[in-house]
Amino acid sequence: MSFSAIILAAGKGTRMRSDKPKVLHKIGNSPMLHHVMDVAKKAGAKRTVIVAGYRSNLVTGAAKTFSSEAEIVVQQEQLGTGHAVKQAKDLLNNSDGDLLVLYGDTPFIQPETISKMIKTRRECDISVLGFDTEEPSMYGRLIASGSTISQIVEAKDASEEQLKITLCNSGVILGKATLIFDLISKIKNDNASNEFYLTDCIELASKSGFKCSVVLCDQQETIGVNSLKELAQAEDLFQKSKRVEFMDNGVRLHAADTVFFSFDTIIGPGTEIEQNVVLAPGVTIEENVTIRAFSHLEGCHISSDSRVGPYARIRPDTVLSEGSVVGNFVEVKKSVIGPESKVNHLSYIGDAKIGEKVNIGAGTITCNYDGVNKHKTDIKDEAFIGSNTMLVAPVTVGEKSVTASGSVVTKDVPDEALAFGRSRQENKIGMGKKLMNLLRKQKNKS
Repeated sequence: MSFSAIILAAGKGTRMRSDKPKVLHKIGNSPMLHHVMDVAKKAGAKRTVIVAGYRSNLVTGAAKTFSSEAEIVVQQEQLGTGHAVKQAKDLLNNSDGDLLVLYGDTPFIQPETISKMIKTRRECDISVLGFDTEEPSMYGRLIASGSTISQIVEAKDASEEQLKITLCNSGVILGKATLIFDLISKIKNDNASNEFYLTDCIELASKSGFKCSVVLCDQQETIGVNSLKELAQAEDLFQKSKRVEFMDNGVRLHAADTVFFSFDTIIGPGTEIEQNVVLAPGVTIEENVTIRAFSHLEGCHISSDSRVGPYARIRPDTVLSEGSVVGNFVEVKKSVIGPESKVNHLSYIGDAKIGEKVNIGAGTITCNYDGVNKHKTDIKDEAFIGSNTMLVAPVTVGEKSVTASGSVVTKDVPDEALAFGRSRQENKIGMGKKLMNLLRKQKNKS
C-alpha cells in the first residue's frame, strides 16, 4: 500500500518562549522535524509534505537539509489541524494512494507503529492511532465500540461522561487521500476553539458509512512537546531509549546515565564507553573501540580497535584509522590519524594527515593557522615526533624521520632524517647559585 505523509509543522510554539519554530527545537541534537521525517521515511512514505507556517523559511531549510525531496506548503493562518492538512490538497488530492498525517512536535512515533496502521487500514477506510491512559487530561477522546471508532471528541468540547473515557487520540491518521480531503472540505469550526479540527473527519466518515478503526500504541510514542520543560523531558526519554538500544546491540556503557548520544550516532558492537562522554552529531564508531571518560566527539569516524581519551576532544572531519590512539588532553580537528598511530597526550592536531605507526610526542602542536588561512601538515609512515615539537604548516615530515624534542619545524623533513629546530644549550658554571642569591637579596630589600 503506497502512501504519502503530511507533517504538520506550522505552529510557533508560544510556550517554548522562543523565536524559533517549535519543530526546530532539538532532541538528540537534531530538530524534532527531522525525527518525524525519519519515521515517515522508514515507514515507507512515497512523498513527504511539510505544512509550514511560522517562519516558514526556517522550517523549509531544515526540511530540505534532511531531504532535498521534501515538499513544502505554507499555512498562512493557523486555523486548526484540518485547515493545515487542507493546504496539501493541491499536491496530493489526485494521489491514488493513502495519506498519513503526522505532527512535527510528536517525535517518538515508531515506524513499526505505522506498519500496524497500514495493516489495519487494509480492513477499514481510516486507521486512527490511539492509546489508553489513566490520565487522559486534555487529550481528545475516542468514542469507540471495540476497535471501531465513531467519533473523536476534543477534551474542551467533551461532556462529563466523555471525559471519563481513557481511550485517547494521538492525532495520527491514515486513510485514502481523496477520502480525507473530501471529509476535510465538509468540516466546520463551530467548536470551543473556532478551529477546523481534523478529528471531525472521523464522525463525518462514520456517518457516511466508512469504517474507522483504532490502532493502539504505547502512550510514550504520542508524547508531544509544547514547552522547554517538555523538551527536557523528551530529551531525557530519547537518551534513555538510545542507551538501551546501544546496550542491546552490544555496546558497553560503564555509567549509562552519563553518556549522551545524538540522533544520528552509529556505534558498532564490542565498543566500550566510559562515563561522562558526549557524542555530538555526525559520529560513527566501529567495533571494539574504547572511548574513555570525559571525552567529546563530533563529526568524526572512529575505526575499529581504536582508543580515545580520557579527556579527549575529536572535532569534525576527523578520521581515526584502525588501532589508532588519541589520549588524554588531545584535540584533533579535520585530520586523519593513520593505522596504529598514537597521539597519547597534551597535543593539538589540526588539518593534518598522519600516516601509519606514527608516534606523536607529548605537547606536539600542528601550527595550522597563520591568521588568515589554514595550512596542512603531512606526517609520513613510522615518523617519530619528539615531545613539544611545533610543526609550522605547511610542512611535511618524511617516512621514518625523527624530530628532536622542543623543535620548531618550519621546513620539510626528508625521509629517515633527524630534524633539530631549537637553540643550542649553554651551561654557565656557578651562575645558577649566583642568580638565586641575587634574587633573594632583591626580595629581602623589598
